[in-house]
Amino acid sequence: MKGDRQTYIGNFLFALNAFIVFLLLFENNLIVPRWLQPLGRMHPLILHFPIVLLLLSMVMEFFRFKTSNQAQEFYRSFTSNLLLTGVITSGITVIMGIFLSQEEGYNASVLSWHKWSGVSVFFIASAIYTCRNSAWYKAPVAKAGALITAISLLFAGHFGAALTHGDNFIWQPVIAQEQKVVPLEEARIFQHVIRPVLEKKCVSCHNAEKLKGKLMLTDSVSLLKGGKTGELFVAGEPELSLLLKRINLPLEEKKHMPPSGKAQLTDNETELFYLWIKSGAPFNTRVTALPTFDSLRQLASAFLVPEDDEGEQFEFPSASQQALEKLNSNYRVVSPIARESPALTVNIYNKDSYTPKTLDELKDVKLQIISLDLSKMPVRNEDLKFITRFENLRRLNLNFTEVTGAGLPALAELKHLNSLSLSGTKVEFRDLQENLSLFESLHNLAIWDTPVSATEIKQLQTTYKHVEVLGGSDDDTDYLIKLNPPRLKNKTIVFDDSILLHLFHPVKEVEIRFTVDGTDPDSINSSLFTENTILKESAAIKARAYKQGWLSSDIASLNVYRNAHKPDTVILLSRLNRVHPANGAQTFFDHELGSFNANSPAWANNWAGFLRNDMELMLRYDSPRRVSSVSLNTLIETENVIFPPAVIEIWGGPSESSLHLISRVKPDLPVDYRKPFINLFDCKFAPQDVSCLKIIAKPVLKLPAWHKNKDRAGLLLIDEILIN
Repeated sequence: MKGDRQTYIGNFLFALNAFIVFLLLFENNLIVPRWLQPLGRMHPLILHFPIVLLLLSMVMEFFRFKTSNQAQEFYRSFTSNLLLTGVITSGITVIMGIFLSQEEGYNASVLSWHKWSGVSVFFIASAIYTCRNSAWYKAPVAKAGALITAISLLFAGHFGAALTHGDNFIWQPVIAQEQKVVPLEEARIFQHVIRPVLEKKCVSCHNAEKLKGKLMLTDSVSLLKGGKTGELFVAGEPELSLLLKRINLPLEEKKHMPPSGKAQLTDNETELFYLWIKSGAPFNTRVTALPTFDSLRQLASAFLVPEDDEGEQFEFPSASQQALEKLNSNYRVVSPIARESPALTVNIYNKDSYTPKTLDELKDVKLQIISLDLSKMPVRNEDLKFITRFENLRRLNLNFTEVTGAGLPALAELKHLNSLSLSGTKVEFRDLQENLSLFESLHNLAIWDTPVSATEIKQLQTTYKHVEVLGGSDDDTDYLIKLNPPRLKNKTIVFDDSILLHLFHPVKEVEIRFTVDGTDPDSINSSLFTENTILKESAAIKARAYKQGWLSSDIASLNVYRNAHKPDTVILLSRLNRVHPANGAQTFFDHELGSFNANSPAWANNWAGFLRNDMELMLRYDSPRRVSSVSLNTLIETENVIFPPAVIEIWGGPSESSLHLISRVKPDLPVDYRKPFINLFDCKFAPQDVSCLKIIAKPVLKLPAWHKNKDRAGLLLIDEILIN
């Protein structure tokens, strides 16, 4: 029986080795079917088992010939079974890895090293198991085999980590710690501001070793080149830039970047990318070369100041965990600035709950507080006596509080204070002129929206050269900052009866004016957006942001779509393209529009595709509906053979057996290559009552002669149908 078992195991291992050799020999011709791809993607999940099993078995194999171990039957049996399990699981892992390697996004060189080191582990471990009972297999051979297997395992693990997390993943924290903070006057926009954010949040998936989407974000050349979907951004046009579109997708969207589960970009990081692209995406420009009150310069300057003092060594002790738990509440957050650091940051954010006692309660951690945010709290000058207790305070935010210049002498008692924000307060020029010299360590002073004029700010900067004064005034347009365009924040922009409009702007107290008649909005006559703004018809919205002391924003063009007559039954009579199945017949009425960017080949989840066969859709209503138009939302991307429909036909009537043609539209076809865009094709007709509609859209069967693929059929992509 034992002999039979050994024969079965030997045959199985031989078959497993032969199958892996076969896969390696014909790897270039290997096509992994879609249903088998999840098996390959389980490779990172399973590989930990053979690593542990083989390492443990190799340790035991290394000491196998020790006299005390040779005498133990259990030791020999356990080692043999452990090694066999490790060999089998490593073989399965290798097969999964070969399947996974057929997917795109991995650097060929690193993938090759990882593959062959992993395969070597399997082959060597198989050989050890097969030969370990041979007469010539002695202690030196066992030790050599165990060491070679362990070293191969380490190499395979190293290259695997490089594939998934990027080069230098293990040593990156040490390298990052050694990087010096670049002085503002030496800093360049891309190298010292944009690139560090990319390295922190994006490069782990987009590096030379792991080219997800064939996109590398490690340097300016690669950034300009883009990836599989084309250019990453359009300089000067953030609204058309793929980078921003992916960042701003909902977190649950598959194409949202960074992916769910990864560290996400902060609001400031997102705004940084927006301003950088809007300013033309400069790569070599110094931060200080930008105008003093330019939005990009202000935000970039903030990024050059370390977000925390993790590298600073503090001599004071840590606060007790009990004290922190006691102080944290629904109006106050007290937390360490970094792991193992005794320094604390405090954020007080509930205006209605604030009293001077809120600050007094912090006396138990007065030594540990180095950062305090009281923005928009009703803080008065008399409350500052509690703040002066925090003798190690470095950063203090008093924006839009009731503090005045009379409170500056009290704040000057804080000997370590290096950053002070007084924007939106009533602090005046003479207060600053008299008191700034009292601040020993102050380097940054923010005084936006204060009575201090632009001329006075210049004077302060001349007098106090060691302090960077950040501010603005409305008496000199040279110092006005241009607002960003407003954004549409509605979860869906397709509605049935009405939509509560949600226009958003990151700057507080901004006034948004909009129009829906095609005219440009102004600050006087155009409709004022409020939280109660409701639209009841499809609209092409033009919106602009205004605020006193700021330059008005560029016009944002936004769209919302009404679908008044959603059918009760939807039947798709034709076959969808296999690459674009979307959500079947429900795709056209799910209120989810396909994603769009200026460079994408548009393999988007919400597009339903038709190639060489017509789209035929039957719609039924339980009761007659009076309709006058049918609109098809389509993607047009001539470069990638995505064309509008050649013909659209609308048939209607009281039943399927009595339909008649009520509209036939022949859209104009593109005459040359152009940037991708989305177009809503309207089919209008005289109002009539129908209980049944049949919509036919015919794709282009032969591309025009000017197209490089003139002999191919055009692809028709539709994501939503509107019936009104």
